[in-house]
Amino acid sequence: MFTYVKRVGPSWRLKGRKVAIVVANEFEDIELLYPLLRLSEEGAEVVIIPIREGLHPRPAVKDKPVTGRYGVPIPLEVFGEGIRYAIGELKQVKPEDFDAVVIPGGFSPDALRVNSEVLEFVKETYNKSKIVAAICHGPQVLISAGLVKGRRVTSYVAVKDDLINAGAVFVDEPAVRDGNIITARVPDDLPDFCQLIIEALS
Repeated sequence: MFTYVKRVGPSWRLKGRKVAIVVANEFEDIELLYPLLRLSEEGAEVVIIPIREGLHPRPAVKDKPVTGRYGVPIPLEVFGEGIRYAIGELKQVKPEDFDAVVIPGGFSPDALRVNSEVLEFVKETYNKSKIVAAICHGPQVLISAGLVKGRRVTSYVAVKDDLINAGAVFVDEPAVRDGNIITARVPDDLPDFCQLIIEALS
Protein backbone atom coordinates (compact mmCIF):
# COMPACT_ATOMS: atom_id res chain seq x y z
CA MET A 1 0.00 0.00 0.00
CA PHE A 2 2.32 2.76 1.24
CA THR A 3 5.35 3.07 3.45
CA TYR A 4 5.59 5.59 6.25
CA VAL A 5 8.53 6.09 8.59
CA LYS A 6 7.17 6.53 12.12
CA ARG A 7 8.71 9.38 14.07
CA VAL A 8 8.72 9.76 17.85
CA GLY A 9 8.15 12.94 19.83
CA PRO A 10 6.94 13.33 23.42
CA SER A 11 4.72 16.36 22.88
CA TRP A 12 3.13 15.58 19.53
CA ARG A 13 -0.61 15.87 19.87
CA LEU A 14 -1.39 13.81 16.78
CA LYS A 15 0.96 10.90 17.38
CA GLY A 16 -0.69 7.77 16.00
CA ARG A 17 -3.22 9.69 13.92
CA LYS A 18 -3.41 9.17 10.15
CA VAL A 19 -4.59 11.85 7.72
CA ALA A 20 -5.32 11.51 4.00
CA ILE A 21 -4.99 14.52 1.70
CA VAL A 22 -6.75 13.97 -1.64
CA VAL A 23 -5.81 16.08 -4.67
CA ALA A 24 -6.21 16.14 -8.44
CA ASN A 25 -4.42 18.38 -10.93
CA GLU A 26 -4.41 22.14 -10.34
CA PHE A 27 -4.79 21.89 -6.56
CA GLU A 28 -3.96 25.05 -4.60
CA ASP A 29 -0.34 24.32 -3.70
CA ILE A 30 -0.24 26.02 -0.29
CA GLU A 31 -3.48 24.31 0.74
CA LEU A 32 -1.70 21.00 0.39
CA LEU A 33 1.70 22.03 1.75
CA TYR A 34 0.55 23.89 4.87
CA PRO A 35 -1.66 21.08 6.27
CA LEU A 36 1.00 18.53 5.33
CA LEU A 37 3.66 20.34 7.35
CA ARG A 38 1.43 21.48 10.22
CA LEU A 39 -0.18 18.10 10.82
CA SER A 40 3.09 16.28 10.28
CA GLU A 41 4.90 18.41 12.85
CA GLU A 42 2.21 17.42 15.36
CA GLY A 43 3.10 13.77 14.72
CA ALA A 44 0.34 12.77 12.29
CA GLU A 45 1.08 10.25 9.56
CA VAL A 46 0.06 12.07 6.37
CA VAL A 47 -0.75 10.19 3.18
CA ILE A 48 -1.22 12.14 -0.05
CA ILE A 49 -3.61 10.46 -2.47
CA PRO A 50 -3.10 11.92 -5.97
CA ILE A 51 -5.94 11.47 -8.48
CA ARG A 52 -4.68 11.71 -12.05
CA GLU A 53 -7.62 13.75 -13.30
CA GLY A 54 -8.38 17.36 -14.11
CA LEU A 55 -6.59 19.84 -16.33
CA HIS A 56 -2.80 19.88 -16.16
CA PRO A 57 -0.74 23.04 -15.72
CA ARG A 58 1.30 23.66 -18.85
CA PRO A 59 3.19 21.98 -20.31
CA ALA A 60 0.74 19.07 -20.40
CA VAL A 61 3.05 16.16 -21.15
CA LYS A 62 2.24 12.46 -21.04
CA ASP A 63 2.76 10.78 -17.67
CA LYS A 64 3.26 14.12 -15.91
CA PRO A 65 2.62 13.74 -12.16
CA VAL A 66 -0.38 15.34 -10.50
CA THR A 67 0.66 18.98 -10.22
CA GLY A 68 -0.57 22.05 -8.34
CA ARG A 69 -1.51 25.41 -9.84
CA TYR A 70 1.95 26.79 -9.11
CA GLY A 71 3.89 23.72 -10.14
CA VAL A 72 4.20 21.60 -6.99
CA PRO A 73 4.33 17.95 -8.15
CA ILE A 74 3.19 14.84 -6.33
CA PRO A 75 5.42 13.19 -5.13
CA LEU A 76 6.98 16.34 -3.68
CA GLU A 77 10.50 17.03 -4.89
CA VAL A 78 11.74 18.75 -1.73
CA PHE A 79 10.56 16.27 0.93
CA GLY A 80 11.61 12.66 1.16
CA GLU A 81 8.65 10.34 0.87
CA GLY A 82 8.22 8.35 4.07
CA ILE A 83 9.58 11.11 6.32
CA ARG A 84 6.94 13.85 6.26
CA TYR A 85 4.41 11.96 4.14
CA ALA A 86 3.64 8.87 2.10
CA ILE A 87 1.87 8.39 -1.24
CA GLY A 88 -1.25 6.24 -1.37
CA GLU A 89 -3.46 5.01 -4.19
CA LEU A 90 -7.20 5.40 -3.81
CA LYS A 91 -7.86 1.80 -4.81
CA GLN A 92 -5.51 0.56 -2.09
CA VAL A 93 -6.66 2.63 0.90
CA LYS A 94 -9.79 2.46 3.02
CA PRO A 95 -11.55 5.08 5.14
CA GLU A 96 -10.84 3.00 8.25
CA ASP A 97 -7.12 3.50 7.58
CA PHE A 98 -7.49 7.19 8.49
CA ASP A 99 -8.69 9.52 11.21
CA ALA A 100 -9.32 12.40 8.80
CA VAL A 101 -9.42 13.33 5.14
CA VAL A 102 -8.44 16.80 3.89
CA ILE A 103 -9.57 18.29 0.56
CA PRO A 104 -7.47 21.29 -0.61
CA GLY A 105 -8.94 23.81 -3.02
CA GLY A 106 -7.87 25.25 -6.35
CA PHE A 107 -9.31 23.61 -9.46
CA SER A 108 -8.70 20.12 -8.08
CA PRO A 109 -12.14 19.77 -6.41
CA ASP A 110 -13.83 20.27 -9.78
CA ALA A 111 -12.24 17.00 -10.91
CA LEU A 112 -12.62 15.20 -7.59
CA ARG A 113 -16.35 15.90 -7.30
CA VAL A 114 -17.13 13.91 -10.47
CA ASN A 115 -15.02 10.92 -9.43
CA SER A 116 -17.39 8.38 -7.88
CA GLU A 117 -14.59 6.57 -6.05
CA VAL A 118 -13.43 9.79 -4.40
CA LEU A 119 -17.00 10.64 -3.37
CA GLU A 120 -17.49 7.17 -1.92
CA PHE A 121 -14.21 7.44 0.01
CA VAL A 122 -15.22 10.82 1.46
CA LYS A 123 -18.75 9.64 2.32
CA GLU A 124 -17.49 6.48 4.02
CA THR A 125 -14.96 8.52 5.99
CA TYR A 126 -17.77 10.82 7.13
CA ASN A 127 -20.12 7.92 7.95
CA LYS A 128 -17.44 6.37 10.15
CA SER A 129 -17.44 9.63 12.17
CA LYS A 130 -13.94 10.54 10.97
CA ILE A 131 -13.02 14.19 10.32
CA VAL A 132 -13.75 15.48 6.81
CA ALA A 133 -12.01 18.83 6.20
CA ALA A 134 -12.16 21.02 3.10
CA ILE A 135 -10.85 24.49 2.31
CA CYS A 136 -11.54 27.10 -0.38
CA HIS A 137 -13.17 25.23 -3.33
CA GLY A 138 -12.79 21.93 -1.44
CA PRO A 139 -16.38 22.01 -0.09
CA GLN A 140 -17.53 21.35 -3.69
CA VAL A 141 -16.57 17.74 -2.98
CA LEU A 142 -18.66 17.75 0.19
CA ILE A 143 -21.63 19.07 -1.79
CA SER A 144 -21.36 16.29 -4.37
CA ALA A 145 -20.93 13.72 -1.59
CA GLY A 146 -24.20 14.94 -0.05
CA LEU A 147 -22.69 15.94 3.29
CA VAL A 148 -23.54 19.62 3.77
CA LYS A 149 -27.31 19.77 4.21
CA GLY A 150 -28.12 21.49 7.51
CA ARG A 151 -24.42 21.95 8.36
CA ARG A 152 -22.68 25.20 9.25
CA VAL A 153 -19.90 25.55 6.68
CA THR A 154 -17.75 28.12 4.94
CA SER A 155 -15.75 28.26 1.72
CA TYR A 156 -14.31 30.56 -0.91
CA VAL A 157 -17.03 33.06 -1.79
CA ALA A 158 -17.53 31.55 -5.28
CA VAL A 159 -18.83 28.34 -3.67
CA LYS A 160 -21.23 30.13 -1.29
CA ASP A 161 -24.33 29.85 -3.52
CA ASP A 162 -23.60 26.19 -4.28
CA LEU A 163 -23.44 25.42 -0.56
CA ILE A 164 -26.67 27.30 0.18
CA ASN A 165 -28.44 25.56 -2.72
CA ALA A 166 -27.26 22.23 -1.27
CA GLY A 167 -28.95 23.08 2.02
CA ALA A 168 -25.92 24.20 4.01
CA VAL A 169 -25.90 27.07 6.49
CA PHE A 170 -23.16 29.32 5.08
CA VAL A 171 -21.14 31.43 7.51
CA ASP A 172 -18.43 33.91 6.62
CA GLU A 173 -15.82 32.84 9.16
CA PRO A 174 -12.16 31.83 8.73
CA ALA A 175 -12.78 28.22 9.72
CA VAL A 176 -15.83 26.36 10.98
CA ARG A 177 -16.40 23.00 12.63
CA ASP A 178 -19.83 21.39 12.66
CA GLY A 179 -19.64 17.88 14.01
CA ASN A 180 -17.04 15.99 12.01
CA ILE A 181 -17.00 18.50 9.13
CA ILE A 182 -14.39 21.28 9.11
CA THR A 183 -14.31 23.95 6.43
CA ALA A 184 -12.33 27.13 5.75
CA ARG A 185 -12.40 29.99 3.25
CA VAL A 186 -9.01 30.81 1.70
CA PRO A 187 -5.23 30.26 2.15
CA ASP A 188 -5.05 33.09 4.71
CA ASP A 189 -7.29 30.96 6.93
CA LEU A 190 -5.01 27.91 6.90
CA PRO A 191 -3.77 28.44 10.49
CA ASP A 192 -7.36 28.43 11.80
CA PHE A 193 -8.26 25.49 9.55
CA CYS A 194 -5.37 23.36 10.74
CA GLN A 195 -5.91 24.32 14.36
CA LEU A 196 -9.49 23.01 14.19
CA ILE A 197 -8.26 19.76 12.63
CA ILE A 198 -5.60 19.36 15.32
CA GLU A 199 -8.10 20.04 18.09
CA ALA A 200 -10.57 17.57 16.61
CA LEU A 201 -7.96 14.82 16.37
CA SER A 202 -6.08 15.39 19.64
